[in-house]
Amino acid sequence: MKVGFIGLGNMGAPMAKNLLGAGHEVTVWNRTASKAQPLQQQGARVAKTPAEAARDAEVVVSMLADDPAAEAATLGPDGIVGALPKGAVHVSSSTISVALSERLTKAHADAGQGYVSAPVFGRPEAAEGKQLWVITAGPKAQVERVRPLLTALGRGLTELGEKPSSANVVKLSGNFLIASMMEALSEAFALAEKSGVERAAFLDVFKSVFARSPIFENYAGAIAKGQTTPAGFALRLGLKDVTLALEAGRAAEVPLPLASLLRDHFLTGVAQGRGDEDWSALGELARDRAGLKKKS
Repeated sequence: MKVGFIGLGNMGAPMAKNLLGAGHEVTVWNRTASKAQPLQQQGARVAKTPAEAARDAEVVVSMLADDPAAEAATLGPDGIVGALPKGAVHVSSSTISVALSERLTKAHADAGQGYVSAPVFGRPEAAEGKQLWVITAGPKAQVERVRPLLTALGRGLTELGEKPSSANVVKLSGNFLIASMMEALSEAFALAEKSGVERAAFLDVFKSVFARSPIFENYAGAIAKGQTTPAGFALRLGLKDVTLALEAGRAAEVPLPLASLLRDHFLTGVAQGRGDEDWSALGELARDRAGLKKKS
């Protein structure tokens, strides 16, 4: 299949690599062109604009950091919509707002193109190992058409019906759960440590009693070690996702009080210059609030 791939960050680069490995003909674009070089060496063609990557594609996959990047790459003067052939499909794996997803759905429909939302759960190492979990929604015929690409990216797929933005709601809800989990872990570790319990000892209890999910266990380990770099998912992106979850809650008239609290904690971290650290830096913020000194 001829595939355009837009966005080669921590997640996008290994996803594009896996599509190449599955035998697809891939053309890539990234705002920082140097990030495309490793994929070019593996057989990808490099485009100068998103439009160039989309022009001859049957499917374009985008994996971009936020709403402004996704909107520019899709609707901008050199964007996907202006070049993607009629009948071709745009698969958006970016974590974006529900409102933007609905705008992109309409823009592609008006241009005679398909649009499928397919955000993913998993960190960069999961993307590298094809262990992502894909959440997808869109017209059934379009989802079936792109299924070989989605199954090449991960270990499983959940379909959520024909409305693309449904997948974005689920992605934001899931990231809110992860963020809430990390806040609870962070406060629990801070309480135990200030009460004289070693973080490593509390981690052992957590693993023995509470751990059932690799996500839960991995973030607990990061918080216990105070490990905030390298960032698999930046704290500033956590702020973005929790803010988007609050916007979705407001639109649906669903109160999310913990999300408001989390937004303020994420904003504190960004204000302190920690925005590019992993979002497990919530653990260090909790330690700061508890008056715990940073260990050397």
